[in-house]
Amino acid sequence: MSLSLEGIIMCLDNEKTKDKEQISHKKFLKIRKTKEFLNVYKRGKSVVTKNVVMYYKKNNINNNRLGISVSKKVGKAVVRNRAKRLIKEAFREQNIPVNSFGYDIVFVARVRMKFANMDIIRRDVSNLVKKLK
Repeated sequence: MSLSLEGIIMCLDNEKTKDKEQISHKKFLKIRKTKEFLNVYKRGKSVVTKNVVMYYKKNNINNNRLGISVSKKVGKAVVRNRAKRLIKEAFREQNIPVNSFGYDIVFVARVRMKFANMDIIRRDVSNLVKKLK
């Protein structure tokens, strides 16, 4: 039995797609425009922990949209990007179905977040998300 080059390539492609399906992460709809952030700040509600503030507002679509804001007061770019990654990962770990609520959610990192580790952020985000349900 001999496999042609095309057959081998097809087998490899099938294995790659299986791996991608297993590794796939949830994609969040993002809040990107300043106008959208301001709308959530002004018309939404807020919940506070020591490290993170969450603003949320019901939206007209059936999907949650996520925005993360980190001020320059938190630190330089590396620290701010780390804060965003930690918040996004903690939110992803909550296993919220993407189309469950229909909220615009904005997380704002507080200055003391630069000293927090992942466990603390995970606990804070978990407590904040419970208030949504």
